[in-house]
Amino acid sequence: MTLTLALNDGQGDVSPGLPVIATAADGKLTEVALTNAEGKVVEGKLNEEKTQWNNTEPLGYSKTYKLSATAVGEDGKSQTKVSSFTTVKPRTLTYVSTNPMDGTTIGVGQPLAFYFDEPVTDKVAAEQMLQITTEPKVEGAFYWFNKKEVHWRPQNFWAPGTKITMHIKVYGKHVGDGIYGQEDRVINTTVGDSMIYEADGQSHQVVVKKNGQVIRTMPTSMGKPADATPTGTYVLMEKHDHMIMDSTTYGLALENGGYRTPVDWAYRMSNSGIFFHGAPWSIGDQGRRNVSHGCLNLSPENAKWVFDNSKQGDVVVVTNSGGPALESWDGFGDWQVPWETWVKGNR
Repeated sequence: MTLTLALNDGQGDVSPGLPVIATAADGKLTEVALTNAEGKVVEGKLNEEKTQWNNTEPLGYSKTYKLSATAVGEDGKSQTKVSSFTTVKPRTLTYVSTNPMDGTTIGVGQPLAFYFDEPVTDKVAAEQMLQITTEPKVEGAFYWFNKKEVHWRPQNFWAPGTKITMHIKVYGKHVGDGIYGQEDRVINTTVGDSMIYEADGQSHQVVVKKNGQVIRTMPTSMGKPADATPTGTYVLMEKHDHMIMDSTTYGLALENGGYRTPVDWAYRMSNSGIFFHGAPWSIGDQGRRNVSHGCLNLSPENAKWVFDNSKQGDVVVVTNSGGPALESWDGFGDWQVPWETWVKGNR
């Protein structure tokens, strides 16, 4: 009979995310105890055959533990082994936040974004800690936008009704440079109806398709030639029933042609300040010409309709605006990255 403890006596820098295991070959475990420095027992369980034990309660960081195991062989002889070990002391911890958040309903274009609050040097290890399960099953891939932010998306838009679970399993695990995960989390979100806004800068119309069927057409005015709206696939992000559109937040001073304009029914399309919003002052131009600073101007009635009938993750496709291509890092411009580039990960 052979009794084996996974951790050697005196071992240090043990990751608390790894299981603590005791194994009996050609015998059965009769008693196993894992205790901390104060003598408190750490919860664990035996398998049905009583040949292996592992902890079910996570260990703490920078703590000392003692594992004691006794096994009896087929010959009736018993053996006991004891191992003391110390878990690693992280240089710092990293918390992982997400977009979307738990319990939300998202649009078909919403990527799954993970934000580490410390820079990640071992990006492959970090990806293995972020597990995405979907019903029905969907293939997807990670793509890093910087050292702290990674997104996961499928090759094409989500199918409406897809149930998504994000398992963030970072606790006790190393993401490089002495940084360890702070907390495990589970995030659930569901994909709602497909809502796609097709905005054409030449026809000056926005055609709204819900689950593939046209349900509304709205006149618009996009960015004037000097401020042409970038083309590409946008994802709706956040909405405000009232806000101040302030060009100074994007580096354009008021004395240089900037603006500070109150607007209603604004739905953000990009971080660089592109919104759907109500623009009663440009109703005469909507459907005829592009006169905005880059936003998609709508009548108050149509802007309110978008505000009321859209959700985070709905898609806006801008064409024929005369503008440059939307940057992939601007808001959720993820769909601007070709799939063959995306799957390489940008690590």
